[in-house]
Amino acid sequence: MNENFINFHILISHSPSCLNRDDMNMQKSAIFGGKRRVRISSQSLKRTMRTSDYYRQHLGEPSIRTNHLADFQHQAIAALSDRYDENLIKQAIDYISGKDSSADKAKDDAVAAWVLEEVAYFCDQIKKLEAEGVDAKKLQKLIEKDGLAFRQAMANGLDIALSGRMATSGLMSEVGKIDGALAVAHAITTHAVDADIDWFTAVDDLQDLGSAHLGTQEFSSGVFYRYASLNLKQLQVNMGLLPDIKAEETADSRTKALDIAAHVLHLLATEVPSAKQQSFAAHNLADLALVSFSVQPISLANAFEKPIQADHKGGFREASLKELNAYWDKVHCGYGLHERCAEFSLEALGLPDGITAKPSLPELENWLRNNGQA
Repeated sequence: MNENFINFHILISHSPSCLNRDDMNMQKSAIFGGKRRVRISSQSLKRTMRTSDYYRQHLGEPSIRTNHLADFQHQAIAALSDRYDENLIKQAIDYISGKDSSADKAKDDAVAAWVLEEVAYFCDQIKKLEAEGVDAKKLQKLIEKDGLAFRQAMANGLDIALSGRMATSGLMSEVGKIDGALAVAHAITTHAVDADIDWFTAVDDLQDLGSAHLGTQEFSSGVFYRYASLNLKQLQVNMGLLPDIKAEETADSRTKALDIAAHVLHLLATEVPSAKQQSFAAHNLADLALVSFSVQPISLANAFEKPIQADHKGGFREASLKELNAYWDKVHCGYGLHERCAEFSLEALGLPDGITAKPSLPELENWLRNNGQA
């Protein structure tokens, strides 16, 4: 049986840092199990992943997220002018957005994700149908009828296939709306956190006494639990590999989705938000990555509903690793789950029955690409 969901469970210990802040310039936090935990929002994690060098190298250029249509139009013209006439590019953007993108400071109702190849697709369709004497209304009907071709044109905007796209106007709100295949939770510390305050000064080298600026910055350290689930079938639909969610997947379409899943695993285990990194340099890699194939999304966050206490050695890291595996075993046995699971850990852990140990992250990625087979 090909389970449709992949669950990613990541534990990563960050040294003192302030990786995600709120509107008051304080660390984002959440109350869980009655205790304050430091939090990194899912939006921050997803943006970190899609703007990373690894993403560009392995998955292509990310989408452009903006509601400034006029600015996007200028960028699209600069990128596509060697292939299409400027007026045709403007027409395609207007058609997709349902607005006049040439208007000064034109804006959409909400921030939307754009893919240049999507604009190119509409340029091709407009040229083709104009040559055949077909008007714009006919074009719209044809596009709405053939949503598969539209999604295939967006294949280069893979982060849209993963995270989805909401739209409120134009063709985007019809066939351009995408249900995300990847659900990402807000990362929280496995233990309670009391933040520290850094009182800092900026020294003026040309001033004899005092400093040019005084300020404070909240920071802390902690072991974070990152969780995400990937709907493999939805990903294949979003990439235009399948016509709809009810269609039977093929070996080829699943293989392509699994390859992307392996890259998602790598990103979740290695990418860190850039906020305040010049001051803290908390460039930490994951201590543990547990991956499972399942018939449904299953978070293990409740392993840490009771905050982890420092072990006899004084740290939270190893205690968190052990508790995650212990809780997985409880859920696995308690619900009679039949997941295929594998784990990479920097520490030698006694794994429960049902979890296969992998000696490195690349080998865990290969196990994932191989559909959870040894």
